[in-house]
Amino acid sequence: MTWTTLPRSKPANMAYVQRGVGPHVLLIHGVGLRAEAWAAQIASLSSSYQVTACDLPGHGQSEALEIERPNLSDYTDAVAQLITEPTVVIGHSMGAMIAFECASHRNVIGVAALNAIFERTPQAHEAVRNRAETLSDTQSSDPTGTLQRWFSDLTTPEAQACEDWLGQVSPRAYKKAYTVFAAENGPSRDGLRQMTHPALFITGADEPNSTPDMSRTMANLCPNGQAIILEGAAHMMPMTHAQQVNDHLIEFIQTAHRR
Repeated sequence: MTWTTLPRSKPANMAYVQRGVGPHVLLIHGVGLRAEAWAAQIASLSSSYQVTACDLPGHGQSEALEIERPNLSDYTDAVAQLITEPTVVIGHSMGAMIAFECASHRNVIGVAALNAIFERTPQAHEAVRNRAETLSDTQSSDPTGTLQRWFSDLTTPEAQACEDWLGQVSPRAYKKAYTVFAAENGPSRDGLRQMTHPALFITGADEPNSTPDMSRTMANLCPNGQAIILEGAAHMMPMTHAQQVNDHLIEFIQTAHRR
């Protein structure tokens, strides 16, 4: 697949790609990426749904948050502007954290979390916070370490696209978002128990950070939760395993919009 830049709408501070007609689906990407990370999902889902893929604040063409030290709710508030009708919210990585926070919005009817973290070990939590502290807010960081965590082969079109996006994002915006991602430890157990609408958790069997056990635990805590583990997949499975991801998402969206 060719990861080309897609035309956007930007009525205010948030830019987004929107395609299709029908029930609404909102896609939220992770730190350092942009709406194009969902290109395969936009192409597939928009045949039956109105799909909105946003750029997080400070990413793509969205305005950066003016808050010096934002928290997760600041990102959620920015994204929630786009939830104006019954919506299935789908998030990846940090986008999954935001999707969880959107769950209480009156128009959200289902949440799908892809490669979501939950209750990191103290060692893992310390490692990600240490990475956040080393980031510069004036110079882009070498993306090699990040890409090596995401991909086994850095020569693939998916890895090269992510390298381009990581190089284009503002260092200041990236550090703000990554610092929030590092500080969070996933949704609370009580919050998951209170999530009454359908919840889907998908991760890769080869994902070392947002592990299969995390997804299974979150799904078991939700009254209407389901976990799916994709064999051979890792962190960037929406790009590397797009057809499998799309098949599961379509089934989930159909279920959520029928309720």
